[in-house]
Amino acid sequence: MAGNLYRDYNTYLRAVFGCRVQKITIDAGLSCPNRDGALGRGGCIYCNEKGSGTGASSSASITGQIRAAKERLARKYKAKKFIAYFQSFSNTYAPLGVLESLYAEALRDPDVVGLSIGTRPDCVPEAVLDHLRDLARDRLIWIEYGLQSSKDSTLLAINRGHDSASFADAVARTRARSIPVCAHVILGLPGETEKDMLDTARFLGRHDIQGVKIHLLYVIRGTPLEELYRSGAYSCLSREEYAAHVGEFLALLPPDMIIQRLTGDPHPGELAAPAWALEKARNLKAITEYMEMRGLFQGKHFRPEKA
Repeated sequence: MAGNLYRDYNTYLRAVFGCRVQKITIDAGLSCPNRDGALGRGGCIYCNEKGSGTGASSSASITGQIRAAKERLARKYKAKKFIAYFQSFSNTYAPLGVLESLYAEALRDPDVVGLSIGTRPDCVPEAVLDHLRDLARDRLIWIEYGLQSSKDSTLLAINRGHDSASFADAVARTRARSIPVCAHVILGLPGETEKDMLDTARFLGRHDIQGVKIHLLYVIRGTPLEELYRSGAYSCLSREEYAAHVGEFLALLPPDMIIQRLTGDPHPGELAAPAWALEKARNLKAITEYMEMRGLFQGKHFRPEKA
């Protein structure tokens, strides 16, 4: 537990592998059904043309991206092992043969001990899940599903392209193969109240989910969200509001859920607002201080419920 407040990801990885393990973000050059016309165009209102971009160049090979990142992360963190994190866009959204080749290339590196596959809950066919199940026999394999909110009207408003039932279905099919799931959620989505955000925490607690990433909704240039922000139709959370929401959110989660992230890392050149989103250390400190002040810790208010 990070300071006895929540179960953090780095501690989990160290317990599994006995050393410092770092994620390497990978851009595999894939797309998204909410951009290419299969479901819609333009993507979610907070995504620009890079999606949840890594800043990596999809023109670089998987091997090249891993090699460059390994050197940097080994120097900075003394990391010895690595997880290849397929982050940008939907990394199960391609023919199976293409995906098999991409995943295999990442796993050929002897220091890569596993994969984390970022994707949408509405594009995980059975054959892809079966392949990931096979890989998981001797590697650590996680699937990261974007949920963002359990409130279907919010998902519609942000042009997400799927509902919460799709997420629940994907989780059930993934867990039937014993693959761990990490859910992505965003706090501060347009129109959401604190109750709405905390209802998402309760929703996660009702499903078989092993990890969560909590993100602040920040405004990226060139997105529909920026238009809402510039028009005054959307206001960003303050740091204090965000810290409070995260603290209360964690208190509702199961105590054994792994907290992979407490806030996002916007690219400085793309960020329109809020400026404080770039101050990660201060933001994490604000969350810790809020939780300590309120006597909160992960799982304090968790009450098991059936989905």
